[in-house]
Amino acid sequence: MSQIRVLSSILKRTKSTFVSNLKGNASSRFFTSCSSSSSSSLFSSTIARSSFHGFKSMPKGHHVPSFRNMSTVASVAAENKEGLKLLVSGGPRAQKMVGIWLFGSAAWVFSMVVLGGVTRLTRSGLSMTDWKFTGGLPPMSDEEWLQEFERYKQSPEYKRVNKGMSIEDFKFIYWMEYAHRMWGRALGVMFALPFSYFLRKGYITVRLGLRLSALFALGGGQGLIGWWMVKSGLEEPASEYAQPRVSPYRLAAHLTSAFVIYSGLFWTALSVVMPEPPAESLPWVQGASKVKRLALPVSLIVGITAISGAFVAGNDAGHAYNTYPKMGDTWIPDDIFDLKPLSRNFFENTSLVQLNHRILATATLLSIGALWLSTRKLDIHPAIKSLIGSTAGMAALQVTLGISTLLSYVPVSLGTAHQAGALTLLTLMLLLNHTVRKPSPSLLKTLPQLAKTV
Repeated sequence: MSQIRVLSSILKRTKSTFVSNLKGNASSRFFTSCSSSSSSSLFSSTIARSSFHGFKSMPKGHHVPSFRNMSTVASVAAENKEGLKLLVSGGPRAQKMVGIWLFGSAAWVFSMVVLGGVTRLTRSGLSMTDWKFTGGLPPMSDEEWLQEFERYKQSPEYKRVNKGMSIEDFKFIYWMEYAHRMWGRALGVMFALPFSYFLRKGYITVRLGLRLSALFALGGGQGLIGWWMVKSGLEEPASEYAQPRVSPYRLAAHLTSAFVIYSGLFWTALSVVMPEPPAESLPWVQGASKVKRLALPVSLIVGITAISGAFVAGNDAGHAYNTYPKMGDTWIPDDIFDLKPLSRNFFENTSLVQLNHRILATATLLSIGALWLSTRKLDIHPAIKSLIGSTAGMAALQVTLGISTLLSYVPVSLGTAHQAGALTLLTLMLLLNHTVRKPSPSLLKTLPQLAKTV
């Protein structure tokens, strides 16, 4: 309370100039560090490290308070009707702790998506034929391994794909699936324990508590969706010539749910550590508003393209038409509408599923390229310009990864990188949308009419 009273008196003496410099410079510093990251990094080095750079003090020679003071000033403003409502109470230290926890949770979900891709590409997902919510110990003796192997031998995948597999090969795919399941359960514990601690300390506001409770519930449901997906692959295929695989609809639901959880965690973490967007003048705010109108539809295209990739994986469509730009000898295969009813072709027809993904990937690259071109001459914060450039670079890299994966017949390394690239591109779009959101009314009143020279 004494710190708040001191800062309040400072604000009264310095009036609006201090607030403008404080929030503008701190926000600019935070996002400049974010946008300077390499676009080809798959998460940790690109997003998490640059995000937490916002907690550091300003460079030497700048007599401007650090992020800690910015958060405290925002706490004072939160008392006013027009002030900013923070997601975390308890001061800047509490904001930092909660922010680190949420960024860590988001990174954990990112690793879950990558591990899930490896599990799928190594055909390990159907090695465990039962499921328990709390999990259990793996086989500990040769006898237990033989019992587990015998259960797997009853599955359609063993009979049609892996008949004659050695027990050593079975152990490999079993450990992959076991690690994926237990890594998810460990995430639940890692999320729940700090959540309980922060609640007990009073750091979590009601608004943040409700949001995090919903994300935690989605995380618990994700395990159920995963088993629902795996169970579809343990059923006998409709045709004796078809290979057993999980339902593409259930795989898409599983992957989409993971993306939603990740997006929720990442967005919330950004909102905790950086309550205000970078805004140092009204022209920059107006420019950011124009970028926002363009970024929202582009983000929608990125999300739809990612989901279409789940249907490519669910139908093993990446193993067909391993040519580019044509699909075999033609641009459009003849069998894209063979299934009845017509709607099934968009989700189950290998040819049309891959064609759709190619079209959507091209649309994603062109739309992000158009976003970059259309914002080059806008009067916007330099950090926003750098972030848009990084997003365009990541989009080009992702398309290159996709083509390379297709031409190489989907090796595990490239397939995994391509899946991680999709989430990285989504991360950059989330970061861009968070950066261009509208500042609070209290901050808008303090902004000058002219942009600073940067």
